[in-house]
Amino acid sequence: MSTTEPAVSGGSSSAPEPSYLSHKQILVVLAGLMAGMFLAALDQSIVGTALPQIVSEFNSLDKLSWVVTAYLLTSTASTPLWGKISDLYGRRPLFIAAIVTFLAGSVLSALAQNIEELIGFRAVQGLGAGGLMSLAFATIGDVIPPRERGKYMGYFGAVFGLSSVAGPLLGGLLTDGPGWRWIFWINLPIGLVALGIVAAVLKLPHVKRSHKIDYLGASVITAAVTTLLLAISWSGPDNGWGSGTTIALLVAAVVLSVTFVFVELKVAEPIIPMDLFKGRIFSGYAGYAFLLGFAMFGALIFLPLYLQAVKDMSPTRSGLALLPMIVGIFSASIPSGQLMSKTGRYKIYPIISAVLVGGAMVMLSTIGMDTPYWQLAIYMFVMGAGLGLSMQITVTAAQNSVPRQHMGTATSTMTFFRSMGGAIGTAVYGAVLTSRLTDHLGDIVPQTAQNMVGMLAKAANSVDALHALQQPMKGWALLGLVQAMGDVFLVSLPFLVIALVLAIITPEQRLAGRNDNQPKDENIEASAAAAMH
Repeated sequence: MSTTEPAVSGGSSSAPEPSYLSHKQILVVLAGLMAGMFLAALDQSIVGTALPQIVSEFNSLDKLSWVVTAYLLTSTASTPLWGKISDLYGRRPLFIAAIVTFLAGSVLSALAQNIEELIGFRAVQGLGAGGLMSLAFATIGDVIPPRERGKYMGYFGAVFGLSSVAGPLLGGLLTDGPGWRWIFWINLPIGLVALGIVAAVLKLPHVKRSHKIDYLGASVITAAVTTLLLAISWSGPDNGWGSGTTIALLVAAVVLSVTFVFVELKVAEPIIPMDLFKGRIFSGYAGYAFLLGFAMFGALIFLPLYLQAVKDMSPTRSGLALLPMIVGIFSASIPSGQLMSKTGRYKIYPIISAVLVGGAMVMLSTIGMDTPYWQLAIYMFVMGAGLGLSMQITVTAAQNSVPRQHMGTATSTMTFFRSMGGAIGTAVYGAVLTSRLTDHLGDIVPQTAQNMVGMLAKAANSVDALHALQQPMKGWALLGLVQAMGDVFLVSLPFLVIALVLAIITPEQRLAGRNDNQPKDENIEASAAAAMH
């Protein structure tokens, strides 16, 4: 018997029989997908190492989070649209369009003359990145049965591992050498190679359908996320959380979010079908992806800042110092993927992941001026292991729970929630760092020198400015920065507790094999039956 999660509006109620590829065919397709994913994955890790130097040149630590947030905002908002359009027109042309868009954003970012231009051009880059990640995972869902996907996770683990190792090191070398702009120029040769591979090998059959693109829904969700991020990272810290502007932005974000839900319920082919959330597995792991993304990006952004500002490491050394996190991701993602393929079970991994990431955040909140590197390395390894246990497994679980014809939409929606969590988390962390830095400096600086608090907070906008301070002012500023970072890491804990609860209560569904028609557990069958009556 074959049952599915509730049927999604705008598509055929009867899914076509799966036509999975052979192992050799899968490897050819993977070559194209990995080339594109390497481009996006490298950018995530290469920029983090260079960020302290970028904001130092533009004297804008207070806008550091926006260099990342702008990228995450557009990648988040565009992700469901990439998935939906690829369901309608096919993966290959959209994957090529995503690469071209990403490369255009890279060139513009390399030419940026101020922090505002860089933020805007990073938004263009993010637009392409949203397609690269979501379309790669959607294509995996097309050609590999759920039960076998774990075996191929090692290939993608290798891509993320290589990019995570090469990114910080390359970012540091380029920043120390020809300058940070080369972290964007380096994307051109890599991107052109990826474009050639994708054009040559990513040739998949596609059944065309009648279609209507939900441009209204895409516009409303983009506006909703933008107003929320503006409230968190700009208006709140600058104007106060009770100001009229901040409250107006927050109210607008809520109204736009509710409007988006109503739009999606009415349009013929929504970019995020609300019916997907009637399935407990999909909705549970979508929430989990949001919460883990919230926690993850804070660590990735602020650890390089700690290493360069407090530990006085060069960008190259700080990139190498992040290797324990990469080792942790590798050591957890590959074995868990293999075990998932062998057993068809996965529920335990997101649970352990939430516990490990939460533990890592607690440990990172204790770092100080004199924390030895070996201790920090353990914390980073635990963080990496936690992330490695869930990043791909939750996507596979969600894919396994929806009708095959909506694979692209479901995959991009999962990526959307993780990216949205990262965008909101980054904005929240930036706001917490800015506000808590001033508070801690007020406690640290002696009463006789309180008039220097504002100057020291401003000096924290630049790593070079911090290092140029004389003692005891330099010690005060760095201590305030470290204590503010500790607060940043603690902010994620309530969200990780909710993620743990979601991982525990979300039902498990054995992964479908090559000759299976996506078997469902009784809870899912009941949910689907209820949705159709």
